[in-house]
Amino acid sequence: QVQLVESGGGLVQAGGSLRLSCAASGRTFSDGGMGWFRQAPGKEREFVAAISRSGGSTLYADSVRARFTISRDNAKNTVYLQMNSLKPEDTAVYYCAASRLAYSTGNGSRYSYWGQGTQVTVSS
Repeated sequence: QVQLVESGGGLVQAGGSLRLSCAASGRTFSDGGMGWFRQAPGKEREFVAAISRSGGSTLYADSVRARFTISRDNAKNTVYLQMNSLKPEDTAVYYCAASRLAYSTGNGSRYSYWGQGTQVTVSS
């Protein structure tokens, strides 16, 4: 079993920045890819960013590319999401997810473990 705990969410003004963290336990962290997803009220969950097992490959949704950066520290069993130039439409609950696959993917069905989520609210 894998446990994922997100942190770092909060309220920020448009144009501001936040860094989300996701701490993993229960398995060898470097075994698989990691991803971030988000879900806004009344909307379906959507892919945000993903990173491969080694950290050498990343993938981003078009809506966040060039503003968000995903990274991981396998020694700390932690994956990060640096979010810059935040917009009100980035408001959502952000979820961390872990995959058994080595590569990065935006397909939510490829992820076996999910965190409880952290709220990000961007005011205009």
